[in-house]
Amino acid sequence: MFSAAQSSKSEFLDKARQAREERKGQKEKERAAIQIQALVRRFLCRCRLQKQIRWKEVDDYFQASETGTSKRNALSIFKLARKLLFIYCKDDKLRFEKLCRAILGSMDVENEPKPDILQDSKLVTLYLTMLVTFTDTSTWRIVRGKGEALRPALTRICENIMGHLNQKGFYSILQILLTNGLARSRPSLSKGTLTAIFTLSLRPVVAAHFSDNLLRSFLIHIMSVPAVVYHLSVLTPEVSTHDLLRKFILFLSREEQCLDICVCLEGSHTLCLLGNLIHLGYLNDKVLEEEANHFVKDLTDMLSYCQRYVSQKKSNLTHWHPVLGWFSQTVDYGLNESMPLVTKQLQYLWGVPVIRTLFSDVLSKKLESQEPTPPPHQNLSLLTDLFKRAFQKSASVRNILKPVGGKRVDSAEVQKVCSICVLYQTALSTLTQIRLQILTGLTHLDDLLPKLWAFICELGPQGGLKLFMECLNNDTEESKQLLAMLMLFCDCSRHLITILDDIEVYEEQTSFKIEELITISSFLNTFVYKMIWDGILENAKGEKLELFHSVHGWLMVLYERDCRRRFSPDDHWLRKDLKPSLLFQELEKGKKRAQLLLQYIPHVIPHKNRVLLFRNIVTKEKESLGLVETSSASPHVTHITIRRSRMLEDGYDQLRRLPVNSIKGVIRVKFVNDLGVDEAGIDQDGVFKEFLEEIIKKVFNPALNLFKTTSGNERLYPSPTSYIHENHLQLFEFVGKMLGKAMYEGIVVDVPFASFFLSQVLGHHHSTFYSSIDELPSLDSEFYKNLTSIKRYDGDVGDLGLTLSYDEDVMGQLVCHELIPGGKTMPVTNENKISYIHLMAHFRMHTQIKEQTTAFIRGFRSIINPEWLHMFSTPEVQRLVSGDNAEIDLDDLKKHTVYYGGFHSSHRVIIWLWDILSSDFNAEERAMFLKFVTSCSRPPLLGFAYLKPPFSIRCVEVSDDQDTGDTLGSVLRGFFTIRKKEPGGRLPTSSTCFNLLKLPNYSKKSILRDKLRYAISMNTGFELS
Repeated sequence: MFSAAQSSKSEFLDKARQAREERKGQKEKERAAIQIQALVRRFLCRCRLQKQIRWKEVDDYFQASETGTSKRNALSIFKLARKLLFIYCKDDKLRFEKLCRAILGSMDVENEPKPDILQDSKLVTLYLTMLVTFTDTSTWRIVRGKGEALRPALTRICENIMGHLNQKGFYSILQILLTNGLARSRPSLSKGTLTAIFTLSLRPVVAAHFSDNLLRSFLIHIMSVPAVVYHLSVLTPEVSTHDLLRKFILFLSREEQCLDICVCLEGSHTLCLLGNLIHLGYLNDKVLEEEANHFVKDLTDMLSYCQRYVSQKKSNLTHWHPVLGWFSQTVDYGLNESMPLVTKQLQYLWGVPVIRTLFSDVLSKKLESQEPTPPPHQNLSLLTDLFKRAFQKSASVRNILKPVGGKRVDSAEVQKVCSICVLYQTALSTLTQIRLQILTGLTHLDDLLPKLWAFICELGPQGGLKLFMECLNNDTEESKQLLAMLMLFCDCSRHLITILDDIEVYEEQTSFKIEELITISSFLNTFVYKMIWDGILENAKGEKLELFHSVHGWLMVLYERDCRRRFSPDDHWLRKDLKPSLLFQELEKGKKRAQLLLQYIPHVIPHKNRVLLFRNIVTKEKESLGLVETSSASPHVTHITIRRSRMLEDGYDQLRRLPVNSIKGVIRVKFVNDLGVDEAGIDQDGVFKEFLEEIIKKVFNPALNLFKTTSGNERLYPSPTSYIHENHLQLFEFVGKMLGKAMYEGIVVDVPFASFFLSQVLGHHHSTFYSSIDELPSLDSEFYKNLTSIKRYDGDVGDLGLTLSYDEDVMGQLVCHELIPGGKTMPVTNENKISYIHLMAHFRMHTQIKEQTTAFIRGFRSIINPEWLHMFSTPEVQRLVSGDNAEIDLDDLKKHTVYYGGFHSSHRVIIWLWDILSSDFNAEERAMFLKFVTSCSRPPLLGFAYLKPPFSIRCVEVSDDQDTGDTLGSVLRGFFTIRKKEPGGRLPTSSTCFNLLKLPNYSKKSILRDKLRYAISMNTGFELS
């Protein structure tokens, strides 16, 4: 009973709750319906109102205005503008444009920019005109006359408008507008549009009295637009800049402000800002002169920021920039089209006006006048004349050229020059893709570098070397700046000497006098030597390492120029305080400084010692390859049989297949005569020497057309037409191996090479500073003079009718070689004449003989490691090949002579021989005598002690065909001067393979003299004993 009552109650309560919830839901639905109806009615009402305003009021107003049925006034336009702006949406762009035109029409705006053709440009022009009008009251009619009292209040309104615009990102929008219009090959902004944008961007800055915040915005958004100053100067040169340059310079001179700007812009846009600042400096030379110190500091800081992200090579983190090279920050490729103009702006920094302004302290220095150089005497060589000029100058001239000291390094003048040098050095290491342009600009003024050298010489208490060596051991900012000055001087001077030809260096003496080059080279040589020998280079990193490479590069350019054409005195490059014995000891121990010295400046070591080192290196390799006779083993011997009538063919066939180590080893030669009979004689290196000499004589004979001779000095280089031989490249490789073998064994051969060809063998043509035109005289001096005359031609080179091609007579046919693709149709002009000269020189010395040279080098380097020859210059390598070009030392030859057949050093015939050679023969005849007995007219580089086999003289009684060798009887007869019969009718003979002179036992000195002179002049001999 009780449970039934409880259940009934629960049901009742549930029903009541449900009814209550239903009533509540119904009320909420009614409320929502009312709210929805209100929103819809409001929306529909708003739509009706908007349509009424748009169609009835705005459109009707504009239609009436256009038809002229109603007069526009400021009040009606103001009311209309309020309503249109209240309901404005994206569909109202056309109405907004009409409104702007109506407003401008009511204000009689002056100097409205002329719109461009494109519709977008029209709108841009319209909106800019609106902004120009409402940010300045100067064009408002209301403030004229009686309304002048309103000007302050209205100006304040304009300032409020500008402040509102700045808050809404006004500068960012102007930057986009400028960038889109200017960062392209052909700018799309008109003069009026550009003027309006720049005026608008400048007004807030001027109104705020150049506050830091607005200057910062202006620099970041406006001055970082590519080449904006260039376009302003071209299109609107009359626009007022309000002394902006000075304001910018002083603002950026605060390091934190400059860094903030650079961080905001990153690399690409920082470079654009840099270009605009430099261009402003070029346009405002007075401000630049007054604010030079701050200007230099600002540019240096900005370049240094960019330099952090300049990379030497490509990686996953780098991007390519047309000016900076590989760059580790994001690159805005949209700016690439404008980079030529930015580069043009940057070029003002190394243009003559800016350089004259910045380096005014250096350029104002007057070098002491030098005595005019007298013209050379007709009978004196140019070298003698140069030495005369170098050493017969007065003491006053010497004082200019040598470090004298006296200028305090902490003086304002020195600090200023150092900071300028740091700026340009930073530009060189940052703007990697236009580095050559910078160097060329800095070397344009002929007197800058000599005066900078004079300035360097005056630094410190003693000047020159000591000061800079002290700087190397200090890490102070002052020391770094001084070293940057030296580094800039070296980089620029090296570039200058590289691009000057021999006439400009030696005869015209452009920029540097010969005496100055001698002094500078001495300074550089000592500086590099001390950096290496004092251990500074071993631990050098960063700036010190870069400094070393700059100084060393300048030094080597001078050294190579001196090797090619002498300007320095004897022993100029040697270090007399360096003991070769100590150097060799340290090399044996593997000391780093000795290795670096040999790597970078081997010329400070006497040539004879370097040749000894070369021979020691070869000997060690022979020992390591087992090519030297020892007590426990004998080297492998290769035997070849050669027919005398086909010496070249047989030698080529049998030797070209041999492994390299076999060619380096012992080769025994057996000659076969025309009848197939073996010739007499045992080869103990002598016969192989003869074979090698004969092979080399044949292949280098110009009649074979593997090699040609240069015009004038008859020096050898590969023939461009060697292809007439079917296997000419294999022959060149074989010749290279044979010449390498001769050098490997220390056999000197009388083969004079053209220096340009030897430079290629040494790999010098791969150097950054190699110039084809400098080597051209060694090929054809007349051709060189003709080419350089084009360089100096004052008129229009186009009148000469030249093209970028070379016509050559090849075996009776005229062949046209294009220097570049399509070159025969491209005329040579004043703009490309320098390129034409270098292309022509490169073609004659490299392109024409590229395959032949490559094959020769491949064969030569298979025997001689190219690293072994790095310690020699080109003329020194020629001496390695052909022996010393010095006078024959008869005492040395006499000391190392071996006698046979009864001859001895006190024998009267031997005494006569030495007396004839020293007293009766001249230098040319002595050279002929040496060639008669050894096949080479030059003595060995290390003296006759190194002549293998040693020079020997043998007494002979009969002719060579009857000679059976020495017997006891013949030796005794020779020793006691007992003759079978008078040998007066016989001539001396020789066996060059053994360096042997066969001398009859003459009865009179005069007979010996006449017979010997006749024999060497007729070149008899060269027989196998």
